[in-house]
Amino acid sequence: MRSSRARSRAVLSMAATLPLLAGALALGIPNANADSAPGGRDALQGTKPAWATAGADLGATSDSGKVSVRVHLAGRDAKGLAAYAAAVSDPQSASYRKFLSADQAQARFGATQQQIDQVGRWLSSNGLTVTGSNRHYVSATGEVAAAEKAFGTQLRNYRKGGRTYRAPASTASVPAALSDAVLAVSGLDNAPHKSSHDEALPPPDAVFRNSGPFSTYYGSKTASSLPSAYGTKAPYAVKGYTGKQLRAAYGAGRWTGKGVTVAITDAYASPTIAKDAAEYAKRNGDAPYRRGQLTQVLPDDYTRTEECGASGWYGEETLDVEAVHAVAPAADIVYVGGASCYDADLLDSLNKVVDHRLADIVSNSWGDVEANETPDVAAAYDQVFMMGAIEGIGFYFSSGDDGDNVASTGTKQIDVPSNSAWVTSVGGTALAVGKHDKYQWETGWGTLKSSLSEDGKSWDGFPGAYTSGAGGGTSSSVKQPFYQRGVVPDSLARANGKQRMRTAPDIAAVADPNTGFLVGQTQTLPDGSLGYDEYRIGGTSLAAPVIAGVQALAQQAGHGRPLGFANPAIYARYGSKAYHDVTDHPLGPNRDLAVVRVDYANGVDAADGLLTSLRGLGKDASLKAVRGYDDVTGVGTPAAGYVNSYRLPFRRH
Repeated sequence: MRSSRARSRAVLSMAATLPLLAGALALGIPNANADSAPGGRDALQGTKPAWATAGADLGATSDSGKVSVRVHLAGRDAKGLAAYAAAVSDPQSASYRKFLSADQAQARFGATQQQIDQVGRWLSSNGLTVTGSNRHYVSATGEVAAAEKAFGTQLRNYRKGGRTYRAPASTASVPAALSDAVLAVSGLDNAPHKSSHDEALPPPDAVFRNSGPFSTYYGSKTASSLPSAYGTKAPYAVKGYTGKQLRAAYGAGRWTGKGVTVAITDAYASPTIAKDAAEYAKRNGDAPYRRGQLTQVLPDDYTRTEECGASGWYGEETLDVEAVHAVAPAADIVYVGGASCYDADLLDSLNKVVDHRLADIVSNSWGDVEANETPDVAAAYDQVFMMGAIEGIGFYFSSGDDGDNVASTGTKQIDVPSNSAWVTSVGGTALAVGKHDKYQWETGWGTLKSSLSEDGKSWDGFPGAYTSGAGGGTSSSVKQPFYQRGVVPDSLARANGKQRMRTAPDIAAVADPNTGFLVGQTQTLPDGSLGYDEYRIGGTSLAAPVIAGVQALAQQAGHGRPLGFANPAIYARYGSKAYHDVTDHPLGPNRDLAVVRVDYANGVDAADGLLTSLRGLGKDASLKAVRGYDDVTGVGTPAAGYVNSYRLPFRRH
């Protein structure tokens, strides 16, 4: 995102492949320092990045350099929007679920034409060229000198992570007369290079296949000839769960998601999604798609296809679509693709969903680390999430696939936009579904890997090195939202200091690729031709659409009424029989768990040999799944009573 692209959350079975307060209902928001601006101007808080320090300063940016900015519009009543979004989402509020239509929301809280025109004239008067405008922002380009004049700051070059980026040397500002019109500005720092348009999407990635042996359900086939682990013989990993097993595990019952629409946002679009989804459903016992049940809303053209690895996103869309349909086979699905993997294009996709009320539930399997987010972009995301909330739209984001992110970034942090107080952050588990589709247990997803020794008599380096796990932890920028009070322990909420902060995730579902989902996709075969194939996959990219599917079932059970922003309702059920309370040791404090994996060395066939490894379960870096709320699985995973709890107003028994 921005300089580092949004990352998808899918994890293959072989290796990893994304300041508004409302009184007593205040939700956490990104913190900003008390920025100041010259007289007659209002500061745009947070526009000077933390990494733009004197020690990293490499000198002034050339006045003739080019800048592209978006001035995000505040709308009619920004504080009122936050208050209304909180009220309609809170089961204790008299306004609970009294949603507005898209037109009503725009008329009450959206930007006015006067604001759009006012911002446009101001940008033009400062020598910038307005390149576009809509109800969300006004975009403009121009030389560095013009941008410096407009925003009252100097742009300088700074060193960050071995690269050089441009950023404001001081907090940007706008004339006081524009204070009610401008929410934030993005593009002054880390602006991406200009991209060419009308880029053609590349062909699908090379085929990936699992080797086996497999278990057909958890524990059905034991690796009896291989070394023991944790005092017992480990089972082989499952081939990949299917819809029937996931529906049984999470209490789908008779519900199908009928009458509910789930949107999926990712970058780009798989050219074979309709064919692949239909073939997968046919092969794996899911209901066939009705005419018009799966639709796509796509941009006119794509950008940054090489930089973002466009073909890698095809599998993301495929996983999300097939997982939602597997759990909620009657729900309508609309895929809204972004023109690239950058914030601006992903925001455009989210805004399309809200502006046209395309769905009730939105699944998003992408993100970045919190250190890469700036307050301007966070504000733009929160605005679309709040607008969605007042329309009865709920957003679900995968929490990440690198645990506490120390192994991948060197810093303990959570992911974005999953850190937003206005979205449902979805964590991950390892899931055991047994014979006759019976739910056995779950652990927090966290994997240790040790390989079979050359003599086949031991596991090298047992219990192994950390490979991946569900993202979670405590935000450094977003305050604790009201719905987490009294549920999230202070040992987590105050992990970064005295202030209670937003903690992720909120809820969880299967994510461990060793107990993952079977997906079907057209891929590029070794001979260069295209062909449909199936493989096991995981990651919180799986957990997010699974939870989106479960929420579709819950909405149907609740007589079809939209759930909206679901976190207050999710936390209201905390500690009830609606959830599996997931821990890292479901079979007892001294019982560790693992599975055996056998993979093709080349990811395709046995020509280059096989790789046999032991994968320890429930070992998520420094994060622990414990009784009660935790930063791996949140309040837990949906149990048999979860969906049915939405049939009537929830009452704790």
